[in-house]
Amino acid sequence: MAQDPSPDEDRLDDPFADVDTSHDLDLVTIFRSSNIDAEIEAMNIRQTLDAEGIPSLLVDPSPIPTLGFQVRVPRSRLAEAERVLQEARTAGPAAAAAAEEESEGPH
Repeated sequence: MAQDPSPDEDRLDDPFADVDTSHDLDLVTIFRSSNIDAEIEAMNIRQTLDAEGIPSLLVDPSPIPTLGFQVRVPRSRLAEAERVLQEARTAGPAAAAAAEEESEGPH
C-alpha cells in the first residue's frame, strides 16, 4: 500500500516551493532621468547604494534613448535607499571625496 509522501519529499517535487512571491522584492524606480549626465548620475547612485549593501538595477535605455536611465531597488528597501541617497546629497561632493580618499588607504 502506498504511503503519502513526507513534507520533505513534496519539496523535491516542487523546486519553487521556497520562492518568495511577496511584492517586497518587486523593483521600484528610485531615479529616472534622460538628461545629458543621466548615465553618470545613475552610476553614482548605484555605487552609493552598493556601498550601503542595497541591491539595485540600472536600466539602460540604449535601444530607445528617450526613455532615459533608471535605477530600481526592491520595494522592501525603498525607504532605506531614499534615506541613504538623501544623506549623500546632504553631505555633498566634499564628503564623497573624503570617503574615496579614506577607502584608498595610505599611499
